[in-house]
Amino acid sequence: MARNGMMKLGLSIRRLGYHTAAWRHPETRADSAEDFGSFLVNVLAAERAKFDLVFLADGLAIRAKDEPPGSLACSNENVELEPLTLLAALAPLTRNIGLVATSSTTYNEPYHVARRYASLDHISGGRAGWNVVTSWSEMEALNFNREHHLDHATRYDRAKEFVEVVTGLWDSWEEGAFIRDKQSGIFYDESKRHVLNHKGRHFQVRGPLSASRTPQGRPVIVQAGASEQGREISAESADLVYTNEYLLSAARDYYRDLKDRLPRYGREDDDLKILPGIQPIVGATRQEAQDKFDELQALIHPLPGLASLYGLLGDCSGFDLDSPLPMDAVFENKTSNAVKTLELARRENLTIRQLYQRTAGKAGIRQIIGTAADIADDMEQWFRDEACDGFNICPSHMPHGLDDFAAFVVPELQRRGLFRTEYEGRTLRENLGLRPHINRYQARR
Repeated sequence: MARNGMMKLGLSIRRLGYHTAAWRHPETRADSAEDFGSFLVNVLAAERAKFDLVFLADGLAIRAKDEPPGSLACSNENVELEPLTLLAALAPLTRNIGLVATSSTTYNEPYHVARRYASLDHISGGRAGWNVVTSWSEMEALNFNREHHLDHATRYDRAKEFVEVVTGLWDSWEEGAFIRDKQSGIFYDESKRHVLNHKGRHFQVRGPLSASRTPQGRPVIVQAGASEQGREISAESADLVYTNEYLLSAARDYYRDLKDRLPRYGREDDDLKILPGIQPIVGATRQEAQDKFDELQALIHPLPGLASLYGLLGDCSGFDLDSPLPMDAVFENKTSNAVKTLELARRENLTIRQLYQRTAGKAGIRQIIGTAADIADDMEQWFRDEACDGFNICPSHMPHGLDDFAAFVVPELQRRGLFRTEYEGRTLRENLGLRPHINRYQARR
């Protein structure tokens, strides 16, 4: 496989960290999800550590449900800054790190998204990335004139066309289109201006975009779809894909499946980078790392803990938290995740508290707890075994989860020759090792 031996690293920032109890940790400022200074400190720390990018996930509603009652008031999943506004403010204060944010294809229009990310790419000097999502929550639908969310097939069909329109708008102007010749009075070369005139099932968009070709040619496109439709969109259009695999074998299968789809779109293996998410908790010793994790686990409030079980098993708040699930308890949810959760509780005779600590503590992300060498060993194995091109780092709590990783794991990866010591270029596309984007109209000549 064609790669230079260096893994790619993204920093994912969501609220105060990816552990449920992050906001209660004594090292964490409970108000930092809306504090620009906190974001600036963290992004600059990631840039000093030579991360490829910072990624801001987003949703268009408070999506956590108050189940059981009172749990939402004990959760930090409520207020946060709008990501594109935040990244535009961070752009002039940073120099090399990529700036990636989520925008939904379900509750936006293509022209808006194309213009916003083109603007961010200009402001940042070529470091913008768009994380393409279809949205999934009924709570979001209620904020956008809908009683119910669009069905899965419609959302992905809309997303595919949405990406086609956005990328078409980004190619509205070829390189060198804007002459701006004061003497002749010619502002742009008409032969390098292109009107999209898109008419499809979901969108009619004329164009051209009111933003010139961006420093990267176009912003980097990021996606995270694991469904069949999502994989095809990624194979056709994405430059970077986030995954959430727990097992090496499953990650390897996903990696190969996605890479094998690329040739039918005229693409090569290295045109798409795949980054699974991990939550590293590092200590000078394994016991220190475990102690850090145990401290976070002890801070999980029972109500958000029970909320993490609600969608799987229903309301467990009426049971004794320090006893196992009653053997005669009946749970209606028969999904695979619900069955696995119940089997885990029965097999290990877990108390309800221990069970919700397992589910709430992970936040759906693979955790690696240990020394810098332990974490680097795990990352190296996944990288060498072609299960990934790098990792999306999801710190347990900010800023200390990031600081520990940057101080201990990054130098270990660099010592092994697995991660850069200096940025290779100025744009996100260059640092990810992606080929330059060629305007579609120029390519046809």
